[in-house]
Amino acid sequence: MTLPRINTNIPAMRAYRSLITVNEAGQRNMERLASGLRINRAADSPASLVVSERMRGQISSLNQAIENSEVSISLAQTTEGALSEINRVLTNMRQLAVHASNIGVNDPKMMEADQAELRNSIEMIERVAKDTQFGTKALLDGSKGANGAATGDGLYFVSASEETKSSPTQGYEVRVTRAASKATRIGTAALTQDMIDAGEVLTLAEGGRTVQMQTDKSMTVKTVFNDLQRQVKDAGLNLELSVDESGIPTIRHQDYGSRATFTVASSSGGVLSEVANVPFHVDNGRDVAGEINGEEALGEGQLLKGRDGNSNTAGLTIRYAGEMAPPGEMAGSVTVTQNSLIFQIGPNEEQTSTLSLRDMKPTSLANGISNESNYRSLADLNLTSFQGAQDAIRLIDKAIDETTSFRAGIGAFQTHTLESNLSYLRIAAENVTASESLIRDADFAKEMADFTRNQIVQQSAVSMLAQANNHPRSILALLNL
Repeated sequence: MTLPRINTNIPAMRAYRSLITVNEAGQRNMERLASGLRINRAADSPASLVVSERMRGQISSLNQAIENSEVSISLAQTTEGALSEINRVLTNMRQLAVHASNIGVNDPKMMEADQAELRNSIEMIERVAKDTQFGTKALLDGSKGANGAATGDGLYFVSASEETKSSPTQGYEVRVTRAASKATRIGTAALTQDMIDAGEVLTLAEGGRTVQMQTDKSMTVKTVFNDLQRQVKDAGLNLELSVDESGIPTIRHQDYGSRATFTVASSSGGVLSEVANVPFHVDNGRDVAGEINGEEALGEGQLLKGRDGNSNTAGLTIRYAGEMAPPGEMAGSVTVTQNSLIFQIGPNEEQTSTLSLRDMKPTSLANGISNESNYRSLADLNLTSFQGAQDAIRLIDKAIDETTSFRAGIGAFQTHTLESNLSYLRIAAENVTASESLIRDADFAKEMADFTRNQIVQQSAVSMLAQANNHPRSILALLNL
């Protein structure tokens, strides 16, 4: 051990340095205990600060995404509530159409009353479609979905989905290589009076329903097919019957396409079936075939649908009602405007979901349904005639199917997209918050233990500094000699 020096007191300097160090550590302990944070500035832990700030941004975004999802669920519920009312009105309309079809009892005044009530119901649907809003955003007037218009003879826009892209100004070109046709059976032999007198058995089957009739001597060719047509209608078969002057029958399905099939049989070969008493399956109906915007489209009856996966026309459906393919296969064009709702349901870019709200106005319901009354939509229905009432039932059924399908789609979107995503977001926010807390928040037990230790060391350092400052005084003993 060296003797103390006067000019430079090394022990005091060491004690002072230790005092400063422990004092700074104690101040950091007090700051962390006061703020509750382990990281109060970048100097505390630069790397941890970067990770923590990123997590804070993620937590804030997750909480906003949770709020977004909750508001989106409210919008879906508002839309579904309006559709429920439209469903109720459509059910009442169908009841009116069935009542109007009872022409054996109804007189013209009753049918006019049914028509007046039907018109009020149609206006009700129009009002609901126009007035349903979420805030100031209209939901069912077609402005928040994919809308379109077709140009060309026999060409009609039916629907588009959220996958359908907006078309250029000139629209998407529609080419039709084959028009849709109905399954048809034309007999190869005439039904004669001798066959009728012998008890000819005629059988028709369609859609799981069967009609069978046996003739007798009191019938004629005309009355046979009149009675058979009546039985077909009563049984609900979608078939049309006719017979030419020579007695050769023609059976035709009412619907277009390859799926509309039926079976015929007759006890005499050639009348309905080729071979006597052997059922003949008629499946010669054809679906429309063509392209939309040069992309593959699938035919279903008169409907031409853009295939899933198409870059522009996925989900687009149009109807070609022509009996033959157009000259040069050019049917016209369809213009599409995409205004589907976009929901930000995640905390990061491109974490969105899209919902197309279709137009629920009567003019947009039950489009593309072939009928003898030439109704183009629900808005055209007229119950003042028997055929009009029968066709009205068909279009109302289509409108009910469209509405319930739309409601089901919204329900699935709410359940499997919004609500499921909401559960995930809440769990994610909880987990990320816990992770950020581990990085950023102070451990009070540890900080308090360190603070207590630093206080003791600080007091010891002060004492030792005093001792070190006093140590050079021993030199005075030498000076006194």
